[in-house]
Amino acid sequence: MATFSSVTPSHILQAIAECDRRGGDTFLKLYGFAPTAGYAVVHEGRSYDTKAILGVAHRYATGRLAPPDEFSGGADGAAKILRKRGFEVTTPPGATAGPRRPARASSARGSAARGASARSTAAPARRAAAPERPVDLCPTCFMALPATGVCDDCG
Repeated sequence: MATFSSVTPSHILQAIAECDRRGGDTFLKLYGFAPTAGYAVVHEGRSYDTKAILGVAHRYATGRLAPPDEFSGGADGAAKILRKRGFEVTTPPGATAGPRRPARASSARGSAARGASARSTAAPARRAAAPERPVDLCPTCFMALPATGVCDDCG
């Protein structure tokens, strides 16, 4: 079973760039993914298959393609992971983008007390994340290079 903890936004962008270079249909056929209707990752105004992009991004991150039968492309699969990495994912008609919290009923008398306690326990602002270092790729096979800088496959 594929895990996607090592997949970063940089790996996803590499997969999107490869899809652009090869063309969508060729990209899907090359990696064994079938076109899917519904969820799509949107980048710079273009839509891409969530499952194929994440599977190939996994290849850039680990050197191993995540085959289509090892993970889902739906709301709790590829779409969720891509959203967590900061990408826009469209939701098919009739589906929800994720779990919704019910709205809380508030009373005029209790809202002032809740507002005071919320201000006193508010979490501090998050620091901006450090920019990611781009992954070095082998110029021949486009696999991620190990720390040595020498491709394990091409030498």
